[in-house]
Amino acid sequence: MPLAIISTQPAKQESRSTADFNSSFGSIYSVAEINAYIAIRDQLLIEAEELHSNAKLASAALANDFVEGCLKPARAPYEAQCLPESDAIQERKHCELARGRIAQLRNFVS
Repeated sequence: MPLAIISTQPAKQESRSTADFNSSFGSIYSVAEINAYIAIRDQLLIEAEELHSNAKLASAALANDFVEGCLKPARAPYEAQCLPESDAIQERKHCELARGRIAQLRNFVS
C-alpha cells in the first residue's frame, strides 16, 4: 500500500480564482473540440471531392454548417468556450470557401 505524504507546510494559495481556472480549463477543451470538428469537416470535404457522391456532399455540407455554428461569437458566460476571434474569422472564411466548393461539386454531380 502506498504511503501518503503529509506536508507540514500550509497549502500555497493560487493567484487565480476557481472561476478563472474553470474558464481556462473549459477553453482548452472547447477550442480542441472545435478544431476536431473543423478537421472532420475538412476530411469529409476531401472525401466528397474524391467520390463525387450525393451522400458525401450532404455530409460535408452538414459538417460545414455545424462548424459555422461553432464559430458564432458566444454570449456570456460562455465567451471562453470559443475560438479566439482572429482564428474564428479565418475559419469563417474557410467555411465560406467550403460552401462554394460543395456547391460546385453538387453542380458537377447533377
